[in-house]
Amino acid sequence: MRLFTSFPPALRHRDFRLLWLGQLISASGSMMQTAAILWHVYDVTHQPVALGLVGLVRIVPVVGLSLVSGLAADRFDRRKLMMFTQTGMAVCAALLGLLAVSGAKAVWPIYLLAALSSAFGAFDLPARQSLIPNLVPREDLPNAFSVNSTMMQAASVAGPALAGTVIAQAGVQWAYWFNAASFLAVIVALLAMHVRPTIARADRPAVSVGAALEGLRFVRRTPIILSTMLLDFIATFFSSANALLPIYAKDILHVGPAGYGWLYAAAAVGALVAAFILTFVRTINKQGPVLIMAVLIYGSATVLFGFSTVFVAAFLALALTGAADTVSTVIRSTLRQLHTPDHLRGRMVSVNMMFFMGGPQLGEMEAGLVAAWLGAPFSVISGGVACIAVTLWVARRWPQLWRYSQQPIPPAATASAD
Repeated sequence: MRLFTSFPPALRHRDFRLLWLGQLISASGSMMQTAAILWHVYDVTHQPVALGLVGLVRIVPVVGLSLVSGLAADRFDRRKLMMFTQTGMAVCAALLGLLAVSGAKAVWPIYLLAALSSAFGAFDLPARQSLIPNLVPREDLPNAFSVNSTMMQAASVAGPALAGTVIAQAGVQWAYWFNAASFLAVIVALLAMHVRPTIARADRPAVSVGAALEGLRFVRRTPIILSTMLLDFIATFFSSANALLPIYAKDILHVGPAGYGWLYAAAAVGALVAAFILTFVRTINKQGPVLIMAVLIYGSATVLFGFSTVFVAAFLALALTGAADTVSTVIRSTLRQLHTPDHLRGRMVSVNMMFFMGGPQLGEMEAGLVAAWLGAPFSVISGGVACIAVTLWVARRWPQLWRYSQQPIPPAATASAD
């Protein structure tokens, strides 16, 4: 249709556009819930370590289920798998809302539901990312990840900002309930798709330990993918400041729940600007050096945030972390998909999930422990410095990453366009 010819290339394809719009609504709700859980936990406990534990309970299901979830994404219908996971996460969000209404002062039920939601998410992400190359042709795949990043960052701005307002005006339970309703958007999009991507019977992996471990073996024998995963994990492990935002909002910047919502959204504001620019860039030249520089900027901006005692300075520093992380994410996501055959994509994504989710979630635990011992500013500043140091080590250890500037031609993908 002529209406869509002015859209970025990936959004000209109907099924991808449906999924993109559904995810925009659902991701906004999920970002609301992420911010709401941290506020809820700190409101109940007033303990930095309790905030760090939120990351821990989220990552345990991811690590425990990642290999199984990747195998499921490579063996079963990815659309149907996503409908199941989206429904499960909606139920968890509704139960968190009921828990908040009850006024319970025990924190363990919050942790339990956060872990259960993370378990569903562990199956959702490999299926979702593996589905994308089936919805756009190979030449539009980099753009698909760029517009996906734009969508996620827009949701990351809208969700936390709305969460702060909703928490202040109506209570934390409504943030959870809005999220529960938002999952319907993705379910409707999946049902409306014309394309029914299926994996050829000959390529479907067996249900076995060996098949589950094939993703790990593939990553190990592909250094360019392994190095990007390690870079992602180590950098975000040391620079995870989100868990400490309630402390900054309440005790350092004194901006309350509304200010907390904007602080949580700050990184996404910068990321949205960067993602919007990248949406209209077909390719990035010299991707390896750009990736390394983006992560170095990410660590430096984290240090600046740690020193901040004024809201505007803190907001701008966090926005810079988001812009740098978006550039890094687009390069890493495209690189991995282009170097991975379709029948292994789910398992590759599941291995990556342990790295990119494990880094920030375990990093939140580390940040909470250091903050409880030496204070929140020291925790953030030292983490940013460590991020810079480790990034330089990765660049030296894997010189092929620094030199990377070419994208191989991947196998053709099935797509439906208007």
